[in-house]
Amino acid sequence: MGDKAFGIDEDVLRVYAREIREATEAGIELALVIGGGNIFRGVNNATKGMTRSHADYMGMLATMINAMALQDALEQEGVHTRLQSALHMDEIAEPFIRRRAVRHMEKGRVVIFGAGTGNPYFTTDSAAALRALEIAADVILKGTRVDGVYTVDPEKDPQAVRYSEIHGNDVISKDLKVMDMTAFTLCRESDMPIIVFNMDTGGNLLRLVRGESIGTLVHWNDDAAEPVLA
Repeated sequence: MGDKAFGIDEDVLRVYAREIREATEAGIELALVIGGGNIFRGVNNATKGMTRSHADYMGMLATMINAMALQDALEQEGVHTRLQSALHMDEIAEPFIRRRAVRHMEKGRVVIFGAGTGNPYFTTDSAAALRALEIAADVILKGTRVDGVYTVDPEKDPQAVRYSEIHGNDVISKDLKVMDMTAFTLCRESDMPIIVFNMDTGGNLLRLVRGESIGTLVHWNDDAAEPVLA
């Protein structure tokens, strides 16, 4: 969205595509889940009073617009991609098939998962957690506009301090809202680590996949239960 009220900023899209290309060139297998808030904002007023299920399906379609835009930007950067949708859209995307997605990644393709989980009442976070578990990912990288998890909202409190790592149970007890609870519970039950980082800082994704300490690691290791402040 960039500085726009809604829609897609082609400059932002191009930067993201280059960041992802650099990560794949480093030998990392990547799958992407993308939300639709920047598109949905444009019709937000129209959904007031609308049935939740109906509005959620509209949101899933918004994610597909973003997914197609990102796919094209990646292809223009020379990155081979496959777009898989949780809703049947055979003319523009493959259906989500777990084994096919894994095979694409093994062949060096970036897989983009669109349309969320295909079910209303589930967020993009839940879709990311579900797909990460299905493809046996090593970690979920949650790209945001802040550079990690803070003691309080850093956009509201300048005294906020970032955690370099924190146990998932502490995230829950401190109500830090890294992900919605459905997504977070999925991660907890499967010991799926999460790294929250700022996607808008150039080079962050590449540094992260190379092993540098970027953002905040949310882990489930009881032997290192104390939160670590940056």
